[in-house]
Amino acid sequence: MSVDVEAQISGTVTVLCDRCLERLDIPVETEFEETYTPEGAELDFSQEVYDFVCIALPLQRVHEAGECNPETTKYLSK
Repeated sequence: MSVDVEAQISGTVTVLCDRCLERLDIPVETEFEETYTPEGAELDFSQEVYDFVCIALPLQRVHEAGECNPETTKYLSK
């Protein structure tokens, strides 16, 4: 027996900005389709959800121009 799964994921992920190391909220929207062959009575999609959310995040996670912590960015220009 196999199970076809279609999922849409939307939400916000909080990470650290790669530039200033302050909190940064990134909106995430992704979807996936997979076919699973269950080994028992339960299906656990937690790893798949985690993987697809990570793939949906940008490679460089930074605030928009001018929104980084100025105390931190002043050291970057030295």
